[in-house]
Amino acid sequence: MRSLRERKMVGITRENLTQFNNEGFFLAKGLLDSENDLGPIKAEYKEVLDKAVLDLQTRGIIENNHMELPFEKRISQVLEESDGELNKYLDITLPQKDINSQTPMHCGPAVFNLIRNSKLLDAVEQFIGSEIYSNPTQHVRIKPPAHYLAGTTRVLSEIDTTVWHQDAGTGTSDADDTNTLTVWISVTEASKENGCLMVAPKSHRKGLALHCHDKRANFSRQAIPERLIGEDREPIETNPGDVIFLSKYTMHSSLPNLSENIRWSLDLRYNPIGQPTGRAWFPGFVARSKSKPESEMNDSSIWKMSWERAREKLTRTPPSSFQRWSEDDPNCA
Repeated sequence: MRSLRERKMVGITRENLTQFNNEGFFLAKGLLDSENDLGPIKAEYKEVLDKAVLDLQTRGIIENNHMELPFEKRISQVLEESDGELNKYLDITLPQKDINSQTPMHCGPAVFNLIRNSKLLDAVEQFIGSEIYSNPTQHVRIKPPAHYLAGTTRVLSEIDTTVWHQDAGTGTSDADDTNTLTVWISVTEASKENGCLMVAPKSHRKGLALHCHDKRANFSRQAIPERLIGEDREPIETNPGDVIFLSKYTMHSSLPNLSENIRWSLDLRYNPIGQPTGRAWFPGFVARSKSKPESEMNDSSIWKMSWERAREKLTRTPPSSFQRWSEDDPNCA
């Protein structure tokens, strides 16, 4: 890794922004505290897992609650036995399709507080300005060891190996001119062994690339063809509390988890207030506004209700597809 990426962060500098603009990403080492900032997330997800397991048992999807296992092993085991269904209970968004009034999701106070974390927003402000909107394209990614997914019938990008893509390619075209920033937070260590992020430096300079249908997936997941990625590909290994900032045009993927432990991260996005999010049917909120501080959302229960209202609406009117390319695009042949 370049020496610039090894420094523990006390703030985003001009030098850091120059690197981001040149290479399309920047790793802020130690931006968040693994205990004070991420401890509440870990505690909240222990409760989420307990409730999810109980519901999965009630639904007849799993039999054993695996209470005897530690959190990391238990979550991996339940992901396997539920054929990935557990992931819906963990994620901080709704799925792409098949939404009903009971579709699980997680919108807890610890996640909300992390999205609004002052250290995080101070950093985001250096990239996109002080009028910050929490973009609803967001995920919790608890990636189990690969062998737990070997027998599943579904390919889930949130917990499996992530294909090469650009975040600009996962939203609607009205957000093409939006200054969206991806913020990837390392909750656990991420190494080459357990499936860290991979980036293609300087790939953001090429603009939006072709994405082709991934035939391995059970839904319309799209990936950038190998021929368009280039040979320069860099793994970014992180420690808990490290944060990776990515341009929406930076090509990136992740490695498989070949370890025996989970790899846990949060994938958040922010854009300037008033710009399209690329997923208009999902609710975002004002995370920071220096011009109108009264517009900021500071109540996690209101955030949760906004997602519940969106779920009810999408039950009646399914969301539009945000897939940008046809499955039979001739350029993908």
